[in-house]
Amino acid sequence: MAHAKGCLIMPNPKSAGLTRQVQGIDHSGELLELQVVEERPLTIWLNGQEIVTAMTIGDYPEFLAQGFLSNQGMLAHDEVVQSVEFDKELEVVVVRTDRPTNYEAKLKKKTRTSGCAIGTVFGDIMEGIEGLKLPQTHLRTSWLYALSHSINQMPSLYLSAGAIHGTVLCHEDQPLVYMEDVGRHNAVDKVAGWMRATETVGSDKILYTTGRLTSEMVIKCALMGIPALVSRSGFTAWGVELAQQVGLTLLGRMRGHRFQCLSGKERLIFDAEVTLPDEGSKHQRKSAQ
Repeated sequence: MAHAKGCLIMPNPKSAGLTRQVQGIDHSGELLELQVVEERPLTIWLNGQEIVTAMTIGDYPEFLAQGFLSNQGMLAHDEVVQSVEFDKELEVVVVRTDRPTNYEAKLKKKTRTSGCAIGTVFGDIMEGIEGLKLPQTHLRTSWLYALSHSINQMPSLYLSAGAIHGTVLCHEDQPLVYMEDVGRHNAVDKVAGWMRATETVGSDKILYTTGRLTSEMVIKCALMGIPALVSRSGFTAWGVELAQQVGLTLLGRMRGHRFQCLSGKERLIFDAEVTLPDEGSKHQRKSAQ
C-alpha cells in the first residue's frame, strides 16, 4: 500500500489475518457483521531458552521479539544478533545471539504491569534506568499539532476494527514507523525492535502512543533513548515521577491543539498558534441533533 510521505511503516487494515468477520446483533436486535481484531500467541525464545508467550495480532513478529528482549534488558545494545527466525505454524520466534544466555533467575521475578492484554516485566522493573538521563532536546508545539493531524488521518486497525493500540516513532513533525497491537506494550516493543534492527537512534525522536502514560511506558521509552513521549491518554503518578527522574518530556491528553505536560515543560517551544473548537457552536450542534 502507499505510505504517507516519509512514513516507512504504517498500518494496513486490509492485511490478511489481522481481523476476522464476526456476526452478532446490535442494541435494537438487528443483525450485524463486524471486523474484529485477531489475537494469537507468539512464543519468544532467546537462543535455547523460552522467554515468554505474548498475545499479539501477529504482524512484525521479528521486530516484536527483538524489541521485547531489548526493553527487558536481555539484549544488550552492543550485542550482535546473529539471526531472527519466525515459524508461522508453530507461532514461535527465535532470536540467536553471539553469546550464551541464562535468565532463569530473572524469569522467576515477574511484575504484572498495567498494560492491556497483561504486560509483564521480568526482573527489577527499575533495572537499566537508574542514573539514566535522556538528551535535553526541545519539542516544538508545531511538530505536535502536525503529528496529531497526520496520525489521525492515517488508515489503521483502530479506525476499522477498534480494540487496539498504536505507537508511532516520529522525527520532528514526520511520522516514521506506525505499529499497532492489542497491548500498547507490544506496539512499543515493535518500534524498539525496528530501531534495533535498523540501528536507528532515539535521541532526536518523539514517541507517540494511544495508551496510558504508565511507569512501564515511561521505562520503555527511556530505555529506547527517546526524550519525548506523547499520548492521547492520561498519566499515572509513578509514570510522571519516573519521567521527571530521567528527564523525559511527557505530554498527555493530546487532542488537536490541547495537551497537558507534566514533565519537561521547560523544553517546550510554543511556536504555533493554538486553535480550539468553538465550544458554543459545538453545544448548539449537539442541541440541534
